[in-house]
Amino acid sequence: MLIYNVTTKVEPIIHHAWVEWMKDKHIPEVMKSGCFSRFQFVQVLETDESDGFTYAVQYYAATKDDYQRYIDEFAPALRQDAMKTWGNKFAGFRSLMQVVH
Repeated sequence: MLIYNVTTKVEPIIHHAWVEWMKDKHIPEVMKSGCFSRFQFVQVLETDESDGFTYAVQYYAATKDDYQRYIDEFAPALRQDAMKTWGNKFAGFRSLMQVVH
């Protein structure tokens, strides 16, 4: 099992609207790709929130091929939509992790 983690810092001015957009639009579109079996959307606590709020979404992929299909076929358009919608009012980084049993 792989976890594709996207951590995002969001400026306070868009915070509430961005959270709703994530829940109502972005995450459902990612899941509609069929590349992930489930997700978690969490707020990162104990961070300095004076310049923004930090969130993470973890998407669970059964195989590396599922993850790679998402990156190749779906991620570019979804990232472009985020930039079009929110501009430079957010910053994020992505990491790929593997569950250790």
